[in-house]
Amino acid sequence: MTLWFVFALMTVAAIFAVLWPLSRGASDAGGGTEAAVYTDQLAEIDRDVAAGLIGKPEAEAARVEIGRRLLAAVDIERAAPAQSNLRLRRASAILALVALPIAAVTFYLSVGSPQLGDFPLSQRSRVADANQPLDNLVAQVEAHLEKNPTDGRGWGVLAPVLAKLGRYDDAVRAFRNSITYSGESGERRADLGEVLVAAAGGVVTTEAKAEFERAVALNADEVKARYFLGLAAEQDGRNAEAAAIWRAMLTKAPATAPWRPVVQAALARVGGGSTAPVLSDDTLAAAKDMNETERAAMIRGMVGRLAERLKQNGDDVEGWLRLVRAYMVLGDPDKAKGALADARQAVANNPERLRQLNEGLKNLGLDG
Repeated sequence: MTLWFVFALMTVAAIFAVLWPLSRGASDAGGGTEAAVYTDQLAEIDRDVAAGLIGKPEAEAARVEIGRRLLAAVDIERAAPAQSNLRLRRASAILALVALPIAAVTFYLSVGSPQLGDFPLSQRSRVADANQPLDNLVAQVEAHLEKNPTDGRGWGVLAPVLAKLGRYDDAVRAFRNSITYSGESGERRADLGEVLVAAAGGVVTTEAKAEFERAVALNADEVKARYFLGLAAEQDGRNAEAAAIWRAMLTKAPATAPWRPVVQAALARVGGGSTAPVLSDDTLAAAKDMNETERAAMIRGMVGRLAERLKQNGDDVEGWLRLVRAYMVLGDPDKAKGALADARQAVANNPERLRQLNEGLKNLGLDG
């Protein structure tokens, strides 16, 4: 309200500045015309004659000339009546008093923002700035969402940040709101399940497992949900089921999938006690009737064939990890280290495969 009052005073002052010179035009014209000047000159000649400064013949000649000029000036003033100037001043006054404010208001309503609320200086420091601390940015987004609770996209942006900050309960609420207002998807359900696991200290709770199952129902290839379903099976003591889930993931995944080392490590974890880490289920079934010596010989033969294949085609990162793991299980640490060196040499020219190999080796407890 104070701002509008100031604007009104400024408008009045501007109009007064325009009208003030116009209002003085008529009075100034009365005392400054050319005819008045010539009249004063005639009186001056009479005074000079009385004082004896000029002779009568010169004075008469001067009177004639000044009289001629006076008549010409009077004719010019009569030809341009003062009424024309008066009409011009009135038009200018109307323009200043009416047209100018109307034009200003029209321009402001079309270009300005009359409905924009106040923005006090105390709040201007809260404007989003990428250089502010993360907590400040989060506070600003939360303030926005308090006023706009149905902004599903805003909840979706805020949720992972809250999870990163360790505010798991708030992150769960944000993920739920994101699903409510933006619709559910396999990715959103899997993200919600993941933060539920984090809130439970890494345990796949019944609630989290339900979210992962919903995610897989929406998208059968949802990687995060399938991984955590395997983790749930492992935590329940169902290692064979966990291994089956993770093995299926690796079978379908491309060789460059960034999550392969994590799943490979999980698969090694549930199969680490096996004496046949590189054997298929059919081979394991066929080996049930063998004695320990025969079974060990068969396993070493298959490991040897795997090693020969990898010498011919060293791009198979998963194969190298299986070979290293097999030597570790068989109690041959020297061969495991040799396979490790061969694997690094084979993928040295491919940075992505080298990264996957190093990650997998770290998960096996070796230096990556």
